[in-house]
Amino acid sequence: MGLTKQSVGMGAVDSGLEIKKQTPDDKIIAIAGNPNVGKSTLFNNLTGMNQHTGNWPGKTVTNAQGYCKTKEHSYVLVDIPGTYSLMAHSAEEEVARNFICFGGSDGVVVVCDATCLERNLNLVLQTMEISDRVLVCVNLMDEAARKNITIDLKGLSEKLGVPVAGTIARKKRSLDQLMKQLDDLVEGTQTASPYQVEYSPIIEQAIAMAEPAVKARVEGKVSSRWLTLKLLDSDPSLMKELREYLNEDILEVPEISLALSQAREHLAKYGITNEILKDRIVAALVASAEKICRDTVQFHKNGYNEGDRKLDKILTSRFTGYPVMIGMLAVVFWLTITGANYPSQMLADALFRLQDQLTKAFMAAGAPQWLHGLLILGVYRVLAWVVSVMLPPMAIFFTLLEDSGYLPRIAYNLDKPFKSCHACGKQALTMCMGFGCNAAGIVGCRIIDSPRERLIAMITNNFVPCNGRFPTLIAIISMFFVGVSGGAFDSMLSALLLTLFIVLGVCMTFLVSKALSMTVLKGIPSSFTLELPPYRRPQIGKVIVRSIFDRTLFVLGRAIAVAAPAGLLIWVMANVQVNGITLLAHCSGFLDPFARLLGMDGVILMAFILGLPANEIVIPVLIMAYTAQSSITDFKSLSSLHTLLLGQGWTVSTAVSMLILCVLHWPCATTLLTIKKETHSLKWTALAFLLPTCMGFLLCFLVTCAFRIFS
Repeated sequence: MGLTKQSVGMGAVDSGLEIKKQTPDDKIIAIAGNPNVGKSTLFNNLTGMNQHTGNWPGKTVTNAQGYCKTKEHSYVLVDIPGTYSLMAHSAEEEVARNFICFGGSDGVVVVCDATCLERNLNLVLQTMEISDRVLVCVNLMDEAARKNITIDLKGLSEKLGVPVAGTIARKKRSLDQLMKQLDDLVEGTQTASPYQVEYSPIIEQAIAMAEPAVKARVEGKVSSRWLTLKLLDSDPSLMKELREYLNEDILEVPEISLALSQAREHLAKYGITNEILKDRIVAALVASAEKICRDTVQFHKNGYNEGDRKLDKILTSRFTGYPVMIGMLAVVFWLTITGANYPSQMLADALFRLQDQLTKAFMAAGAPQWLHGLLILGVYRVLAWVVSVMLPPMAIFFTLLEDSGYLPRIAYNLDKPFKSCHACGKQALTMCMGFGCNAAGIVGCRIIDSPRERLIAMITNNFVPCNGRFPTLIAIISMFFVGVSGGAFDSMLSALLLTLFIVLGVCMTFLVSKALSMTVLKGIPSSFTLELPPYRRPQIGKVIVRSIFDRTLFVLGRAIAVAAPAGLLIWVMANVQVNGITLLAHCSGFLDPFARLLGMDGVILMAFILGLPANEIVIPVLIMAYTAQSSITDFKSLSSLHTLLLGQGWTVSTAVSMLILCVLHWPCATTLLTIKKETHSLKWTALAFLLPTCMGFLLCFLVTCAFRIFS
């Protein structure tokens, strides 16, 4: 699952699957493939931004649909979950299998990685057992050429008995041949005779005994040979879907029941149990894939992946993996800090120029001052600030992590620590997604199959700070521990200190995950398959542009739904007075005694509370309260902000408490709403709120006590 508006937006939380055709003649095409083969890249380049998403019915697995046209046909492309097999061991495999079987698609495009075709053919062969309208897309042909791998596409097509197209999904021009072959496939002008996997003679005899009865009942609806095999291996996940599709329980048909009993007796006579049958099916698939590749794939250089393996020895080693990971994270943060300043400033300038124009429009219309204050100085000003601060760091951070192939290596390194906490290694991936947006990390927890482990990942995701908290962390670190000159050395030191606080958040994630798994969420950790994709040079320009387009709507949706009401509330609190004192000052004064115990003051704590809708506004609210302004305001420079804070009694102890609370406090409103929608439970949502908050308060109190004792 990519971190896009389609995959992590609020609409992805609760919408159901519905194939939406633009015209009645649209052809439905399923896009299948293993993870990390370029399936999403192919889908995005074919459909552009003409996409929408939802959930598969009854599953927390996201689907994406998009549209594209050729001269001959218009298509609805359905990006089904990446999976290694259709033998249904996970929710992703179930929905992939069910859509291919029962989704009513006019064809299936199976995307394969040209650099490891043999492993990918396992899925191709399974798909061809279900459908005869299959087009094999051998992607990453450029990487295969770079590694001196030659693939005989024509020979592969002859062996498989279905059309085969070679592509470089990143380059749209390479997709023309694919679409031409897709036109031929749906028109039926290209005769297909899919390769049939041959199983052992005993299994083939069992299939022959039961298939005639099955075929008589399902002919024209489902592949009878494939269904017979699934009925023999007693796949329980298939039965419910099959009953709904056929409107009957096929196992209750006397002829079929009798034939299956005879076939199972035949298998039992030779000692073939259900487990042995499944093993032999897998073995036959592997052997067939190996046989096909032996004749069609040539490796001209034995050490074709030697470079990747050498890098993996460093990046995934038990001795060097963690230091390198922390170092690379610091580099990414430095690039994000230095690189995001310029687009953030440009975006802020544009949005606040628009504010001036809106103000003039309000004055020209003779609108009352209070209405201008509410809508422009309150709602719009907060929206502008959130978008300008949040968007560029998100784009840069995930461009560097997602497109390089390093993110799965981070998950591999962290798999063992998570296992020791009795959590799932996939939590490492969702935690990394949380660096960009905790709400995205929560939705990303859908990749974890175990409900127990999914809950642990959701509850602890907020312990890693999202990019909305980065500006606050960076500002405090720069002013009190680095300096405000803004040189290259200062920015590098800021990135290093920021990384240390990130490591604190990661350590707290491990600690709380362990505590949860030993108390309210006891259980045994599950295993998972993780493929390490090849290293790629990030297409920085292209990915940043797509990242901005994909995420802009998500950010704006979040801002409108959550930050806009917050802007209104902030303006009211800063402008409405009781006994000559603003509501904001009253609330800050009320919180001050408790905040002093934590090493802060009431204004700081109030800024965090008002920052519940969006962490990006904590510093602006802080400045507004200290300077008694009527709306949130920016600081002219770190130096002037530093002077302001020192004038309000800030010390190093205050700065440390501020940093701790910034890392460890309640999730933002969007994250809480997402947790509620994903868990359907107020109890778990409340726990996700209280855990980081209580731990943050406790740690702030202990640090403050230490400062007071030793100062």
